Amino acid sequence: MPVPAETLPPRPLLRDDVLTRLRDAIVDGTLAPDEQLRDTELATWLGVSRTPVREALLELGRAGLVRATPGRSTVVAPVDPVAVRDAQAVVAAMHALVVREAVPRLTTADLDAMREANTAFTEAQRRGDVDAAMDADDRFHRVAVAASGNRAAAQVLAQYEPVLRRAERLRFASHEGEASAARHAELIARSAAGDADGAARLAELTWQTLTTTAPAPETPAPEEDPA
Repeated sequence: MPVPAETLPPRPLLRDDVLTRLRDAIVDGTLAPDEQLRDTELATWLGVSRTPVREALLELGRAGLVRATPGRSTVVAPVDPVAVRDAQAVVAAMHALVVREAVPRLTTADLDAMREANTAFTEAQRRGDVDAAMDADDRFHRVAVAASGNRAAAQVLAQYEPVLRRAERLRFASHEGEASAARHAELIARSAAGDADGAARLAELTWQTLTTTAPAPETPAPEEDPA
């Protein structure tokens, strides 16, 4: 039969879909640190065979989200401050790179998409909606990643950004969100002005200053000794 002339939209590969779903479950806490991961149970949960689950677990292990002990068990890796610090340095550098490359290519529609995402981010922060805020933040930063056309940088970010997202979620703080919204607005302004270097420096700073550790619990004030 002749090949149809109509171009079909690309379908995500099964292994990529499984990887995304497991990664998101770890980032949002559905799969908690130190929780044991059994490929049979995960395959049943996702409605797939064990092969793509095993491939996804190997990839998540390389990203530092899963820890496997040979001959024993595979578990969700606890948040490792050293791994978070290393990922933060890489992610900050990659975002600086993609923003520098993206600024000359950004269209009016791209800038509008960034503004809309930042508005959604700000509103979610006000509501205290962590999921919506992180989704809007993702949409904001994805504009520059897509506009840059740098697939190598996008692959690096896909591997290491979830490490930061999980740590960020565990210590969500609204005052930091307000500062992020202001930096987003400034990044849009510099991008619209064609200031690629200034926008890149700001993008890098945004990720370098991200708080990725939980705030220390407040120490209760000592009770006064009744006299």
